[in-house]
Amino acid sequence: MLQNSALNLYFWKRRVTLRILIVTQYFWPENFRINDIVDGLIERGHEITILTGIPNYPEGKIYSGYGLFKNNRQDYHGAKVFRVPLITRGKSKGIRLVLNYFSFVFFASLLGPFLCRGHFDQIFVWETSPITVAFPAIIMKKIKKAPLFFYVLDLWPESISAAGGINSKKIINIVGKMVKYIYKKCDYILVQSRAFIPKIQEMNVQKEKILYFPSWAEELYKPIKPSIDLERKYQLPKGFRVMFAGNIGVAQDFETILSAAEILRDYTDIHFLILGDGRRKEWVEKQIIQKNLSNTVHLLGRYPVEEMPSFFSLADVLLVTLKRDEIFSLTIPAKVQSYLACGKPIIGALDGEGAKVIQEAEAGLVGPSQDASTLAKNILNIYKKNESERAEMGVKGKIYGDLHFNRDILLNQLEEWMICSLDSCISNNRKSEVGI
Repeated sequence: MLQNSALNLYFWKRRVTLRILIVTQYFWPENFRINDIVDGLIERGHEITILTGIPNYPEGKIYSGYGLFKNNRQDYHGAKVFRVPLITRGKSKGIRLVLNYFSFVFFASLLGPFLCRGHFDQIFVWETSPITVAFPAIIMKKIKKAPLFFYVLDLWPESISAAGGINSKKIINIVGKMVKYIYKKCDYILVQSRAFIPKIQEMNVQKEKILYFPSWAEELYKPIKPSIDLERKYQLPKGFRVMFAGNIGVAQDFETILSAAEILRDYTDIHFLILGDGRRKEWVEKQIIQKNLSNTVHLLGRYPVEEMPSFFSLADVLLVTLKRDEIFSLTIPAKVQSYLACGKPIIGALDGEGAKVIQEAEAGLVGPSQDASTLAKNILNIYKKNESERAEMGVKGKIYGDLHFNRDILLNQLEEWMICSLDSCISNNRKSEVGI
C-alpha cells in the first residue's frame, strides 16, 4: 500500500503524529543544531521527548539555574526534556572528558527507561562526539521496540586520533569494534557528508541503511545590512575584517590562522576576528602575545548564536579552517552552511568535501589545509577585490546554500524516512533522498 503510492504517503504524513525519542548528550540551552532539528519536528506536529544531560558545554561548568537535581524536567516548545546527571567537562582534557562522556552514558542508560515512559515510534540519536551516546538509545530501542535512527556527524574511531591525539592501535581497534557494534544495532544511519558512506560501509554496514542528510543553517542565518548601530555595539576594529566563528579547538588548526596573520603583519588594516571559545583558547591568547599580533588578531569571546548574523554582516570575508587529516577531508564543517546562508564571501584552508562545497558554490577562495602561505595569498586576493566583486561571491554562495542545504526540504525528508520506517519502506523510496 504505502510502498507503492506516493499519494498515500502524502496523505499519511498529513495525519500521522510520530512519538519520537531523541537521545543527545547536548541540548538547549547549549548551542547545537539538534535544537533546530527538534524545532522542525515540533513544527510538523510530532510529539518529542528528549533524553539529555545537564548543560555544561563549552565552559565545562553547570549552567546557572541547573544542578544535579535542579531543572531536570523541562518543557522546550512543547517537547518534554529529561536531564540526567553527568560529570562536567571541566577544561575538556584527558580523564575529565572521558568521565564526562561515560557518566552521561551510565546515567542515561540507567535512568532513561524510567524517565521516558510509554510508547515511541522512533528513536533518533544526534551524534556529534562522543559516539558512546548511542548506548542509552540502544537500550531504549530494545525496551521500546522502535526503529533507531543514528545521525553521524563525527566518524569514529577516526575522530579520536585526528582531534583527540590518540594513536594507540590497541585503543583504536577496541573503539573500532565498539563502533561496529553500535552501527549493527541501528536501523538507519544518517550521514552529514556523502564521503562518510564508504567509511561506514567498511564497518560491515549495508549501503541501504545509510542515508545522506546534510546539515543546514538555522533560519536566523540570513544576510543582514550592516549598520552604524551594529558597528558601535560591537566596537570592531576598522579595516578589512576576516572573521572566524566557532570552536577554538585542535581540529580548527589555529596554527595556520596565526601563521597567515604573521605573513600579513604589514597590512595593518587586515584584522582577524575570532568569535567563540574552546579548549585551545588560552594557547591562542599566548601565541598572539608571543608573535606580537595583538594589533591584528582579536579574540572577541563567545556570543549567543542569535547574534552571529549581525557579526557576519560586519565582516568582509568569513574564515573556515581544518587541520590536514583524512577524517576532516570527509567532513563539511557546519559553519560552511551558516556562512553561505549569510551571503558573505568565504576563505577556506581545508581539504575534501568542505573545500568542494565552497568551490562549487563559487563563494570564495580555498587553499589546502595547513597551508598558511596560500591562506594569506587568498586573503590578500579578496582584500584587493572591489566591493561588488566580493558581493557577487556572497550572492553565489547564498544561492548554492538555498539549493543544496534547504532546511524545510531536509526536515521533510527526515519526516518521510521516519514515517516510511514504520512500514519498512525506506528502501523503496530511496530515489526521493535529498541530493540523489
